[in-house]
Amino acid sequence: MPSFDSLDSFLFSLSSEFSSPFGYFIQIQGCVICLLLAFGWAAAAYVRRREIKRIRRSIKNGNSFAFICQDINELEHSNQVNLPKVTVIMPLKGFGEHNLHNWRTQLTSLYGGPIEFILVVESTEDPAYHSVLRLISEFEGSVDARVLVAGLSTTCSQKIHNQLVGVESMHKDSKYVLFLDDDVRLHPGSIGSLTLEMEKNPEIFIQTGYPLDLPSGSLGSYCIYEYHMPCSMGFATGGKTFFLWGGCMMMHAEDFRQDNCGVVSELKNGGYSDDMTLASIASAHKKLITSPPVAVFPHPLASDLNFGRYWNYLRKQTFVLESYTTKVNRVMNRALFAVHCYLSWGFVSPFVLAVVHVAAAIQFHYKGYSRDEMAYNFGGLSLVYFLAICTFLELLSMWNLTRIEVQLCNVLSPEAPRLSITNYNWCLIFIAMLVDNFLYPISAIRSHFSQSINWSGIRYYLKDGKICKIDRTPTNKDMPPVFTDLAGKLLYGRIGFPSKESFLSSLSKTFAKWRRPKRSE
Repeated sequence: MPSFDSLDSFLFSLSSEFSSPFGYFIQIQGCVICLLLAFGWAAAAYVRRREIKRIRRSIKNGNSFAFICQDINELEHSNQVNLPKVTVIMPLKGFGEHNLHNWRTQLTSLYGGPIEFILVVESTEDPAYHSVLRLISEFEGSVDARVLVAGLSTTCSQKIHNQLVGVESMHKDSKYVLFLDDDVRLHPGSIGSLTLEMEKNPEIFIQTGYPLDLPSGSLGSYCIYEYHMPCSMGFATGGKTFFLWGGCMMMHAEDFRQDNCGVVSELKNGGYSDDMTLASIASAHKKLITSPPVAVFPHPLASDLNFGRYWNYLRKQTFVLESYTTKVNRVMNRALFAVHCYLSWGFVSPFVLAVVHVAAAIQFHYKGYSRDEMAYNFGGLSLVYFLAICTFLELLSMWNLTRIEVQLCNVLSPEAPRLSITNYNWCLIFIAMLVDNFLYPISAIRSHFSQSINWSGIRYYLKDGKICKIDRTPTNKDMPPVFTDLAGKLLYGRIGFPSKESFLSSLSKTFAKWRRPKRSE
């Protein structure tokens, strides 16, 4: 056996250690995770592609409005006058670069039945207030829309408070209520498609959809895109699903009037996340959640979305798992917490081992060592090749699903500017996959031990899965942000300057806080 210098010895010993049965398990596990993701995205792509083919086939057969309705006879006046009334409630917060266009797509829906839009803000100081008033004035007389000032929430999150204020003000004849986030970019026929499915199957409790993130080019935006992509499988079922996205939820208005299944009381009394709360209610009462194949919405991310804002967004997403409504829901959230953390680091770990194996192989080759000279097991290096193939298949499947969803969005909004994935940086996407999966367990553990979160300058405290305290007093540690995380929306009336503190500095303070002993009460 040849003599090694210190670096050779270190790489040799480390690579040999990683060539143990446990090291093989870690690498094989990573390959399996990659292949499962590839399969899931391939199945989701099949559902979306099938819908594209249906629409194009309908257009070829003479239905030029197939992007709005499947049967052109549905556009007959005799059918349109019988459509149910829908109330669209949009809780607003701040004003950003994409909001005006998003609001226009929502207000100019081609739904043929009676519809009203209720846009709810916290106060008149919100930049969204005057902006949306000007927009509504442009459609005066043609769109039934109004703005409500909800005031401050005291028992639930501000978003849920805004939603419930809108529900209290909806028209008595409304049959369905549709909750939309202000960053949802609707297609002309989206509201009609959701309503049609509700009419076909009255057993549906909630209908939902999912966003198609359009990254702006920064690593933070690609991390958010990568974070959402695995969840997209659960929304591309073409029907029944267990997932729910709060950005688009259509429900029966009567469920809110009668507080059926406790939808109002559960949301109002300590509710933090609207979608997690309603999903847990649906699960507890065996209610049906569906996601039609056309319910995928373009979601352009802010052009200045930096890594720090991605971290804030990830913190809010992992904090959701700390809220629950029942003991069963708590157990399910804990299980999801554990599985997600395990799979996240289970995805990252094989690449760490792969780097060591490749570095050792390059070093040994550079020094001129032959296999015969070394008592070294090259099994780990062989698995690196297999991991590379699995990773390529995973990225290819992700690219294919994104491509097909972009095509579907273009078909559903033929008048809108064409979307494209030509500017997607797949090297950055791969890096984002590693970064996001590495940081998720850190964020989740931080959320578990803190039991509090800063959401748009408001700090919420949880106890037993419910909001127990709301603090709006800014401190040096908890300064309210100037912009939101995803859309880059200005949150306050005057322009301020975001904190200069870096993401790493914030993370180091987090770890320091964990290690600090708690004071006795």
